[in-house]
Amino acid sequence: MPGGTVARVDVSELDYELPRELIAQRPAARRDGSRLLVYERGTGAVRHRRFAGLPSELHGELVVLNDTKVVPARVPIESPRGEVLLLEQLPDGLWEGLARPTRRLRPGRRYGPVELVEHLGEGRWRLRLEGEPAGEPPLPPYITAPLDDPSRYQTVYARAPGSAAAPTAGLHFTPELLAELEPEHVTLHVGLDTFRPITEQRLEQHRMHGERYEVSPEAWERIRTSERVLAVGTTTVRVLETLARGGPLAGRTDLFITPGFQWARVDALLTNFHLPRSTLLALVMAFAGVEETRRLYALAVAERYRFYSFGDAMLIL
Repeated sequence: MPGGTVARVDVSELDYELPRELIAQRPAARRDGSRLLVYERGTGAVRHRRFAGLPSELHGELVVLNDTKVVPARVPIESPRGEVLLLEQLPDGLWEGLARPTRRLRPGRRYGPVELVEHLGEGRWRLRLEGEPAGEPPLPPYITAPLDDPSRYQTVYARAPGSAAAPTAGLHFTPELLAELEPEHVTLHVGLDTFRPITEQRLEQHRMHGERYEVSPEAWERIRTSERVLAVGTTTVRVLETLARGGPLAGRTDLFITPGFQWARVDALLTNFHLPRSTLLALVMAFAGVEETRRLYALAVAERYRFYSFGDAMLIL
């Protein structure tokens, strides 16, 4: 679904320098104890807060959350030693997943609870899983420290199982904060697009695989008629902007939001700090501006914010 004119952006614009020690290896001691960089697009003002202070930064926005639940999707395999990362259960009961080392794996073979059915290219496989997913939390590869409490890679409001990664902007919320905000919920199951970096030279050449979403009629009516909407995370953004363009209440979205995008429903964005050359960073640049986002990321590095999944957050008003 088109979002208006797509600006021609060289992917090098999505690069930035990040000291390795700023990649958060563990979550903050308290979910709402993380830092919050607040940026006002209208004035250019920047404030440094704690996440617990989020309600005082809002001005009547309806907060919308992605209530997907992460499945224990990282399944180790032996002979050869490797792993399968479950991405999505398919309508026929099979799964799609990433498997490594792909070159040493063969269709028709069983590797522990996983039987590989068909290689789809780029390390992707159709596969049959014995029983329910019973692997480890699918932490991204840049997190190398063990996770003591698996629930910390799950939002406190997670409800609908199906994600291969957490919607990380939501990890900062506590039940107490949610009680103050009276949020609304949508569901998008995070899949391959979160893991796949942009490899093309030009941003507009990248293609999204698509991810499943669902929104209740009651939730969409409340969102549609709200004066202002705060989307928590890039996955929530993609659902809301898909529906605002006439998408069905349940389906798949391959909406790729890049600079030049014409916004239809999202008025404010809460998001973590994202990897270079990622579709997520492109979305933030579409919302805040390319140069403004580069300036804010440089400021976050200078101020020693923590980056990526277990890192700090940014509120763009």
